[in-house]
Amino acid sequence: MNFAEALVYLDEHASYEKTGRVTEPSTHTIQSVLSVLGDPQFDYRVIHVTGTNGKGSTSQIITRLLMAHGLKVGTYSSPHLEDVRERIQVDGEPIDEIDFAESVEAVAQAEGVAGVRPSYFEIMTAAAFRWFSDTAVDVAVIEVGMLGRWDATSVVRPDVAVITNIALDHTEFAGPTLVHIATEKAGIIKEGSVAVVGDTNEDLWPVFKAEPHEELLLRGEQFDVVDNHLALGGRQLHVRTSRADYVDLFVPLHGWHQGDNTAVAISAVEAFFDTALSPEVVNEGLAHVVMPGRFEVVGHQPLVILDGAHNPAGADVCASVFFEDFDPHGQRILVVGALSGRDISHTLSALKVDEFEKVICCTAPSPRARSGKEIAAVATDMGCSNVVTVDSVEKACDAALRDATSDDAILIAGSLYVVGAARTHLRKVLP
Repeated sequence: MNFAEALVYLDEHASYEKTGRVTEPSTHTIQSVLSVLGDPQFDYRVIHVTGTNGKGSTSQIITRLLMAHGLKVGTYSSPHLEDVRERIQVDGEPIDEIDFAESVEAVAQAEGVAGVRPSYFEIMTAAAFRWFSDTAVDVAVIEVGMLGRWDATSVVRPDVAVITNIALDHTEFAGPTLVHIATEKAGIIKEGSVAVVGDTNEDLWPVFKAEPHEELLLRGEQFDVVDNHLALGGRQLHVRTSRADYVDLFVPLHGWHQGDNTAVAISAVEAFFDTALSPEVVNEGLAHVVMPGRFEVVGHQPLVILDGAHNPAGADVCASVFFEDFDPHGQRILVVGALSGRDISHTLSALKVDEFEKVICCTAPSPRARSGKEIAAVATDMGCSNVVTVDSVEKACDAALRDATSDDAILIAGSLYVVGAARTHLRKVLP
């Protein structure tokens, strides 16, 4: 099986990205496949990360902190922006095409032996676990795909289980309350693991305390952000934990929420080593953090920003950073696309769509995409006076750049599918 054949094999299997459905809310299939592969998920230590928002950034910060300690680190995340290989990385580098094809082929063979039909995500998860074993990583940072308890990644035995925050999302599978969402996410906490919880809603804490665990670290109790302010190119932080004070930290990511994510990541790595961290090593790790598609500045004059905010909680943070931290003085242009399954009006409201001088609505490159016309109709009903509809992300980016002056600001948001397509296109057209 070569790389192209591996992609065909993946596409032949059902995926949430295509259907918006999860056919089997259990880990039976992935366990069956992994058993045939020799249970590679048990060959290394694991930090398991979930949360409604922030789990991608938190996973990347954890990865860089572990790498700064000299460890060989595997990172599994989803979805990808431009290349499926982004999902499986070792020491920040994506798996190459040959290794990817070989790992997927091994899963395909295991599928036949196990007599099950794994999903796209289960295949990717099994391939990642196998490759991490083959490359002998010291530790794997595993990001949950959806919720937690029955996610395919939940077959690991984490040393540290991380929950960044809780907000309403994927309520078709867990809801309708925050307690229901928290209960599903808390399922990644396993006996013997240290749980690190970044959500400060004390009403949810009993949910996490009810899961078997070695230790529970709560933001606002055992760790917190003491100071978090805007700095050139990121945030300047003071993080305090039960083990140490970390002052004058700089994280090269935009938005106050990245301070919260950094505090969670530091606490998780402290828990992993069971000791305070060297401030010098922490600063070294943070200096190398990159997070494509999460409030990523890709252009200047005009300012062009990409953010994969796809739910109301994420959109609210995105708008806050855009309007308050960046405070653009020229025309503000929004390029937005979204998937079906969520009430788009809630996300548009959180993005403060009516505060943009121009809104360009496009259709995301996904089978589950909501049409640009439908998004435009909602934006118009919400009071936007200058709304344009185009049929692709690329055309939307071109329209935004064509109308913008050097003083203007363009925000591209609404879905990681939109951001990924925009990122690929803008690399070709921006100077």
